[in-house]
Amino acid sequence: MNDGVNGVALAVFIFFFVAVTVMGFLAARWRMAETESLDEWGLGGRSFGTWVTWFLLGGDLYTAYTFVAVPAAIYAAGAAGFFAVPYTILVYPLIFTFLPRLWSVSHKHGYVTTSDFVRGRFGSKGLSLAVAVTGILATMPYIALQLVGIQAVLDVMGVGGGEDTNWFVKDLPLLIAFGVLAAYTYSSGLRAPALIAFVKDTLIYIVIAVAIIYIPIKLGGFDEIFAKAGEAYSQTNPATGAPRGALAPGEAGQWTYATLALGSALALFMYPHSITATLSSRSREVIRRNTTILPLYSLMLGLLALLGFMAIAAGVKVSNGQLAIPQLFEDMFPAWFAGVAFAAIGIGALVPAAIMSIAAANLFTRNIYKDFIRPDATPAQETKVSKLVSLLVKVGALVFVLTMDKTVAINFQLLGGIWILQTFPALVGGLFTRWFHRWALLAGWAVGMLYGTVAAYGVASPTQKHFGGSSKEIPGIGEIGYIGLTAFVLNVVVTVVLTFALRALKAPDGIDETSPEDYTADSGDKGVRVELPSATAGAGH
Repeated sequence: MNDGVNGVALAVFIFFFVAVTVMGFLAARWRMAETESLDEWGLGGRSFGTWVTWFLLGGDLYTAYTFVAVPAAIYAAGAAGFFAVPYTILVYPLIFTFLPRLWSVSHKHGYVTTSDFVRGRFGSKGLSLAVAVTGILATMPYIALQLVGIQAVLDVMGVGGGEDTNWFVKDLPLLIAFGVLAAYTYSSGLRAPALIAFVKDTLIYIVIAVAIIYIPIKLGGFDEIFAKAGEAYSQTNPATGAPRGALAPGEAGQWTYATLALGSALALFMYPHSITATLSSRSREVIRRNTTILPLYSLMLGLLALLGFMAIAAGVKVSNGQLAIPQLFEDMFPAWFAGVAFAAIGIGALVPAAIMSIAAANLFTRNIYKDFIRPDATPAQETKVSKLVSLLVKVGALVFVLTMDKTVAINFQLLGGIWILQTFPALVGGLFTRWFHRWALLAGWAVGMLYGTVAAYGVASPTQKHFGGSSKEIPGIGEIGYIGLTAFVLNVVVTVVLTFALRALKAPDGIDETSPEDYTADSGDKGVRVELPSATAGAGH
């Protein structure tokens, strides 16, 4: 790792950072209506077409954390880190079945968040609150990891000084990046990351296309890369006493690999930021088209993962695995193109961090502030509160990054994945049936959250006594599997059993304000907007 600052790379990085900052502020004028509402600030006026939505969803789902952490997992442990590739393949047929229905009913009733839908579908503010709180908790460490991605790039470029440098000087570049992100998100809302996503995704595709050709040529080809990686994985890890990893997952790790891939696929579009990007599109058909073209990103992800093998073959040595890929770029690319690669990672952090903070703020505003604190809040007041909360969310994430070990941030993001999966029965189940009872769904959510949290708390790692990972022995099976999927199964079992019991006892249902035709409505049928009092409440469907 360089002792000094890589001036050329830093200059290129600053150029792109300034360019996207200008774009972020200019986005406030991009088809922005004069109305102050969450539809405009938080969902871009629900006006984005196929390609804007595609870039926005890609910028939202394939983050700086993805860019850094997926190949870092390969670098650290081998092919087990490839679980991210099959799970993104699994997720698209899944979302094809339910995202168009969610878009339609949300468009019809003016829902801004998943909790809005859950409240309207089941007539339960308690269940809606549970979904909202889960979404906010799961999103916070995810935002923090985007800042970790920026910090990794700054560290490799030599910006901020060494470990002995005054903390303010060391963290000043990250504070500046955070301040810029907060400012243009506040002023432009979802339009800022939507516009910047074009630059982010273009840079990432260019960097990966060059890396997958240029680096293997410099390292002697893929045969040499895999040979060196296999040799490195066969060496004993002093911390565990076992081999460092493997080029292919062993039999003992297959349950972990499969359950982690399946659980991650189920969880991905439960995250608030995924739904925020989805609801910003202008028609049901835009969503359907996107589910068919988003798999292009899975191809990119597979190529990206190979960088982990290349880092080993290139002899990259880092104490923190998150620095492996930035350091690979620093070592292998000319300084100017290393700057382009660092910019791709840095901008890849800004886009999802902006969307995540907006999504979390919308959940707080609509499903905590408006539902429980100020039910008579006007659309303008909602927007003002959401803007302020988006700032607070980013401040919280920044404090998390600056005060805690980076490994802790990663493990809390894994815990967030376990949590967010527990909202699946209420959200996806509610899109297809109202048979589930609201109290049963709430009980199932509570059981899944409790089991998942307690189980994750009991997982240790070489560096952490608690929350050291997301896999543990599956009760009754004896195999090591993803805790989130086990908690999800318990969640569903409790929900189904209690629903039978509550139906038998004729426990009262909440009022469903939706009707069957709402789930197939398209953009021509506007329905009720959020600025107006609900005209559908009490419909009793």
